[in-house]
Amino acid sequence: MFDLSTLQYNSENPTLMAISFTVVLSFLLGGILAFTYDKTCRDITKPIHFLQTLILIAIVAATIMQAIGDSVARGLGMLGALSIIRFRTTLRNPRNIAFMFASLAAGIACGVLGFTIAIVGTLCFCVIAFLLRLTPFSQSANIVGTLKIETHIKANYKIDIEKLLQKYCSQSIFINYKIFNTNLEKINYQEHTYSIRMKELEQATRLKVELEGLGEDIMVSGLSFSNATFDNI
Repeated sequence: MFDLSTLQYNSENPTLMAISFTVVLSFLLGGILAFTYDKTCRDITKPIHFLQTLILIAIVAATIMQAIGDSVARGLGMLGALSIIRFRTTLRNPRNIAFMFASLAAGIACGVLGFTIAIVGTLCFCVIAFLLRLTPFSQSANIVGTLKIETHIKANYKIDIEKLLQKYCSQSIFINYKIFNTNLEKINYQEHTYSIRMKELEQATRLKVELEGLGEDIMVSGLSFSNATFDNI
């Protein structure tokens, strides 16, 4: 039978069993965090090295906390040693920062023998991450794009356009207007630019078709979404 008393040790004389259990648990919790990130992240190009870092950083944090123990001198020495290292890697996605801190927190909790805190905290974090994927806070509900519409200078489709935007978009803002001439014909055209938030990405094609169906002199010259480009670390 596994004896939990073998996990009790002081900073001066840690047991091999306690050290091994701490490292294994931090590895498992880091793996759970990496699995959660992989399943809840909607980016197509998931950074594999970031998934590995989520696992490894938990082990590193646990090892550092075990090495420091209750010694203030060790803590100050470790702080000085880490200050020499320049961490130049930037995390452009705030969500990646949250997962990185979660991995560090799990490793630190394991390193100070707070196994219950590490397990409960990690599991709650992962469950909430899965739940957020199903809420309006998910990236799938944040389909932001730009819509450009060209019409004849004498045409006025503003009311009809805004009705269609209300039908297919949860939010739309008029951001730009300009007048230009075609190269072949001396006819003035006007271009309206909107910033839109689609309710469903699948309805973008239907929105374009219905906009162009308002009249022969109306054309959707541009419809693009910022979600087509993804942020890596």
